[in-house]
Formats: sequence, structure tokens, C-alpha cells
Amino acid sequence: MTNAGTILIVDDQEIARRTLEMLLDEDGYQLHFAENGPEALAQAVKLVPDLILLDVMMPGMSGLEVCQKLRAHKVLAEVPILMLTALTDRESRLKAIAAGADDFVVKPFDRVELKVRIEGIMRLNRYRRLLVERVRFRWVVDNAEEGYLVVSEEDRILYANPRACFYFDLPVEKPEDVLTSFMALARRHYRCEPSAAWDTWPQPPPTGVVRYLVRPETPTARSFWLQVDVLHLPSGPDMAGMVRVRDVTDRMNTLRDMRSFNASVTHKLLTPLVHIAGNLDLLAKYYRTQMENPDIAELFEVAHAGSQRLRKEIAQIVQYTRNLPLLATGGDAFDMANIAALVTAAAAELELPPVAVFYNDCPVSLRTVLPRRAMALIVSELLENARKFHPRRAPQIEVTVACDDAASVTLRVADDGLTLSPEQLAQVWTPYYQAEKHFTGEVAGLGLGLTMVSTLVWGVGGDCSIANRTPPPGVVVELTLPRA
Repeated sequence: MTNAGTILIVDDQEIARRTLEMLLDEDGYQLHFAENGPEALAQAVKLVPDLILLDVMMPGMSGLEVCQKLRAHKVLAEVPILMLTALTDRESRLKAIAAGADDFVVKPFDRVELKVRIEGIMRLNRYRRLLVERVRFRWVVDNAEEGYLVVSEEDRILYANPRACFYFDLPVEKPEDVLTSFMALARRHYRCEPSAAWDTWPQPPPTGVVRYLVRPETPTARSFWLQVDVLHLPSGPDMAGMVRVRDVTDRMNTLRDMRSFNASVTHKLLTPLVHIAGNLDLLAKYYRTQMENPDIAELFEVAHAGSQRLRKEIAQIVQYTRNLPLLATGGDAFDMANIAALVTAAAAELELPPVAVFYNDCPVSLRTVLPRRAMALIVSELLENARKFHPRRAPQIEVTVACDDAASVTLRVADDGLTLSPEQLAQVWTPYYQAEKHFTGEVAGLGLGLTMVSTLVWGVGGDCSIANRTPPPGVVVELTLPRA
């Protein structure tokens, strides 16, 4: 039988302790014993039992005194006490109750009656402890920095803590009366990104995929990000799980600042270093064939080797740090008529074949809310991604700008590289997911894939999608960007 609770038996007579042990042992209780008052107090502090069976008549410290000391103890004050007494007069029973006993049984006791009383007290104690734990849990959740919502299997909101009410503009008193569906509540206030991860709600998204609720940037405020996780609860009536929402805006902004710093360092270090290394290459070739003084030639060799090593080290650092996502906001809206210039510059930097740029039914002036710096980073990342997944690192790329509606502009980038698996397509927007590790042999966990692109686009209320090209090979990345 499973453990039904802990009972401390206090009696100075061994035969009485043994009798109670034989009576209760078969019911699965954890039984502990004390034969006097001081020992009982020490055992109680150590065990904090679910029930104390306490004999009244004991030498030295009586059961009444033990009961009074237990009730004065801050930890043991709520422990149920069932007193066993041979005294049958009314005054003795009143003293036991006045000392703090919850119930009493007169010796010699009826075995069935004693077991029934013990079961009743234990049941009430479990219920009391449950209420105490619920109050403590409610206090912790109500004061938590994270939002918590309990939802049913039908996605109906059963409970929302004050922080969740703040995030979703719900009244603190009865939030469940305002809106019954969590998905409807989320879509009312935020964009659900990545959209494919929310198609299975409230079931978990694909492995490694993180769900976000995003409030896009406005002229007066940065974008606001909430990360959403589902914590499945033990089975219970009408309860499916708990939704946890965490404000990750600061983390996103920190990553944005890190990426901005990296872009600045890349420009300031690599640009002059490329010129230095290139000129040293030419000089090294000349001195190898023309220079008669071996000492001077050696100096150039050392300088040339040092510049090459420095260039490689900086390139490795930049390659690592550029994988940090960015929300590159701020600045004037970008005119999509200039996208060809960005594409040409990025292709030249990446040493790619010429990239074709097409405009489908677009007005002369078409601006998106993202600034030029953000668009340049997006184009560079998409083209580099196409190169990374091409077997010869020389993809044929087509960039298309389309105006599908009056509120947005679509940027499509198609290549003829590898065809991706369903798992890769589902997770390319996931931070630190490295789909190319099986192709290039790189170590998993160092890359961010297209996460930088998705954070930029979602941050302004846009959308991202990726699909295998039809007919294959290659993929098509499609970004929907709000128009300015």
C-alpha cells in the first residue's frame, strides 16, 4: 500500500506503542515513536508529521504540556493532535481541547473507531495542506514577473495572473470573463510568429522552434516581444495546460545592439585590412622574383604572412559574431527601387555570379518601413544563405519585388541550391539551429540560419516563409514587408 502519511506515536508504555503499531502498520502509514515529552518534541520538529497520537498521562512532561508546546511552535502549530486518555470525566476532556488537541479517544479504545478517526483527521489535514499550498502558489504566481494563463483543452482561459492581464489588457478581477480563447486574445494584441509554429496550438511546436508574440515597432516605440511556452499540467477536470509568457524585448534589443556593433567593427577592420593584404600579395609576388636582397624579401614575407593570418582571425571572429540576430530599426523608410543596388553590392562582396532583379507590377516609388541598413543586412544574409547551401558555392539567384496588396511589398529570393527537408524548412527561423551542419561539417549550435532576417521582419509586423523551389532544386524565401 502506498504511504498514507506520517504518524508520531507518543506513549510512555511500550505495550501501548506496540499495540498502536500493529493496528496502524497495515494501513501504510510511516510510524515513528517517542516515549516521553522532550523526545516527542524533538521528533516532531524533525519529522513535522501529519498526525500525532499523544498520551495524556506521562511522567515528567504530561501530554497536555506537550500539546501546549506544539501549539506554540511556529512550524508545528497546525499539526493535528489526537489525544489518548484514560480519563473519562468532562473536565479532563475540556483540558485536552483547551490545550489544543483536535480530538481525543478514551482508553481502552475501540480499534475500528480509532482507525476511522485517524483516517478522518488525515483526510482533513491533507485538504488543509492543499489549501495552504494553493494560497502560497497563488501568491507566487500573482507576484511573478512572467505571465501565466491556465487554459482548457478547448483553449478556454480558466485563469490569468496579474502579469498576463497586463500583457493582454485584461481586467485583473475576472479576466476569464472577457475573452474565452487564448488564440483569439493573442491575435487581438500581437502578431503570432513564426506563423507556422502556431498552426498546432496548443500542441507543442516542432522541436527547437520558439513561439513569439510580437507587437511591431511604431514611430514612438520599439517592437515588443513575448516568448510563449506551454507547460502541461497533471490531468485534471477541464484543464489542458498552463501558458507562460515572458518579456524578451530586452534580450532582442541587446542582440540587436551586438549585431550593430559587429557590423561597425566589420567595416572598420576588414575594409582597410583587405587593401593592406591585397597590396602585400602583389609586393610579395614581385620580391619573390625580382628582389635580390634576401633580408628585405624575408621582411615582406613575414609582413605578408602576418596580414594573411590577421585577416583570417578577424574573418573568423566576424563570422561568429555576425550570427547574432538584429532588430535594425530606426532611420528613413527604404525605397524598394534601390533594392537592385543592395543586391549588386552584396553579390560582389560575397563573390557571387550576377543576380537578376525583377519588379512585378510595382509603382515607381515603393517604400517599406525598414530602413536601408536593415534591408542591406537582410539582402546580404539571404544571398549568403543561398551560397552556403549551394554545392559549388556559386548559386544562380533571382530576386523579385512584388506588390500583392496596398499595405505590403513582397521580396522573393530564389536559388538553385539544395532542397531542404521538412525539418529544416520548419526550423530555419529558429535561433542556433544550423541546418547546414550535415552539408558543410560545421559544428551545430554556432549558427543562427535566417533568424536575423525573421527578427527584423517580425519586429515591424511583417511575415517570413520558406519553401522548396518548384521544380527543384533550391528554395524560395519570401518576406512580406509593411509599406511605409
